[in-house]
Amino acid sequence: MKGHIENLEQRIGYSFKDKTLLRQALMHSSYTNEHHLHKENCNERLEFLGDAVLELSSSEYLFKLYPDKPEGELTKLRASLVCEPALALSSRQIGLGEYLLMGKGEELTGGRERPSIVSDAVEALIGAIYLDGGFASAKEFILRYILNDIENKQLFYDSKTILQEMVQSQYEESLSYKLLREEGPDHNKSYEVQVLLGTSVLGKGRGRTKKAAEQEAAYQGILSLRAGERNGVCT
Repeated sequence: MKGHIENLEQRIGYSFKDKTLLRQALMHSSYTNEHHLHKENCNERLEFLGDAVLELSSSEYLFKLYPDKPEGELTKLRASLVCEPALALSSRQIGLGEYLLMGKGEELTGGRERPSIVSDAVEALIGAIYLDGGFASAKEFILRYILNDIENKQLFYDSKTILQEMVQSQYEESLSYKLLREEGPDHNKSYEVQVLLGTSVLGKGRGRTKKAAEQEAAYQGILSLRAGERNGVCT
């Protein structure tokens, strides 16, 4: 585990003084359940803290970056940067999923790639960095891995509307969304959805709600159309 953690520290550019904080940030509730550990050992409390640190950091960053934007626009922009798909994308940048501690059942059902799990882990990691190194260290991580590529991440907030407008202006076929998979108990559902243009699959997405999964699928569809890859997308 030691070498595993050190590898992650190198990836994120931060070395923990208290390694137990990092381990807790990586511990999914399925792991604590499987190993009969107290629920307080999983990363949910750190996620709660990290969410607050992320909101403050992103608010301050956008407030200073866009001095002329009104409150409503700043709120919408912040939402696009800290929503589940955006955080899941950030997690993939550092390969966070491969470091998570989770139960065997959760892992077998694709938990390491599930947006709801990895996005929560990002917030837990922020919380851990905040406790270990203070606000400045957490803010540095957020600026490097979350508040980057703002233009691209804005698409997350209302991808379905943007994709619909693109299709209406360029194509005769209609868009449709198809539910591929629904997994998990009622309190922790996971949905997988694909978006189709006619009969061609433009993108797929996963999320804790059907809407979140559709937004992720639409986002992938936007990237596909922009890259001119429509005819090469696999079903």
